[in-house]
Amino acid sequence: MGLFDKKYCDVCGEKIGLLGNRKLEDGNLCKDCAKKLSPFFSERRASTVEEIKQQLAYREENKQQLAFFNPNRIIGTEKKVYIDDNSRKFIVTSSSNWRESNPDIIELSQVTGCNIDIKEDKDEIIQTDSQGNQVSYNPPRYKYEYEFNVEITVSSPWFSVIRFELTKFGQRPDSRFTDLYRDYERQADELRRALMPNFYGGGQFNPQYQQPQIFNQQPYQQQQSFNQQPYQQQNFNQQNFNQQYKQPIQQSAQATGMWVCSNCGTQNTGKFCQNCGSVQPQTNAYPSGARTYRCDKCGWTPTDNTNIPKFCPQCGDVFDFNDMN
Repeated sequence: MGLFDKKYCDVCGEKIGLLGNRKLEDGNLCKDCAKKLSPFFSERRASTVEEIKQQLAYREENKQQLAFFNPNRIIGTEKKVYIDDNSRKFIVTSSSNWRESNPDIIELSQVTGCNIDIKEDKDEIIQTDSQGNQVSYNPPRYKYEYEFNVEITVSSPWFSVIRFELTKFGQRPDSRFTDLYRDYERQADELRRALMPNFYGGGQFNPQYQQPQIFNQQPYQQQQSFNQQPYQQQNFNQQNFNQQYKQPIQQSAQATGMWVCSNCGTQNTGKFCQNCGSVQPQTNAYPSGARTYRCDKCGWTPTDNTNIPKFCPQCGDVFDFNDMN
């Protein structure tokens, strides 16, 4: 057969255009049929016509099963993991209209591994000297970016690995000590526990900078360990409560550098409430000299909290709100 001879798809029988042929081990595949294959499938050239037909039959059945897939948890930013805890199944897709895009439904029992790789990108900040030359600071200064990458290994006849970035390009954390970094830590931990509960444990989230909390298979934002109803819906006088309990606690807390959670009234010393997980408000007052500082890049701590340098003398990073404790 010549190079420009007409070709026909060995799966659907339709004529293949000039640039539309997708080679198989023992035949040809049109681009329309190729689009219907699993997005995680990468062995097309080594597959036979019969194997492709079997996969397309599976993909058609998968599309029908999506009508009964009802996720109750979503983890991720651009590419997301939708989890149905009732049926113990999940999908991975970046499409908002996922029922139409036909992502593969995967059983939790098929998961053989869930690994999170945190990649640190470090770029030096350069300055221009009086002669117009690009030179380093002394000591050198750097800007950082952290990328959370997920690799899920599964037992499937059509694919074995699913890889995607948990973080969002252009909005990656620039420090390991920011709220954004910790939120991605939480998402990564929740994802591991959701996909491999027998290996990582079912419901307890225990990040490095926060007290353990119980997650009971519910979305993170809805977790409250004290009461599932907000204060406004409870039958008591809010003003009397503030006067009798909340305000005295706040006054005594300020003397020790502590803060009081506006959500549940718990006293705390870290950036997160130990009881309900709420973030410390920026408006909480510290007594003079009570706030401490720590470089979020190298961990350097000043000895005099009343005389903070503009740049870390250890690594050259700019001192800002991320370095406040």
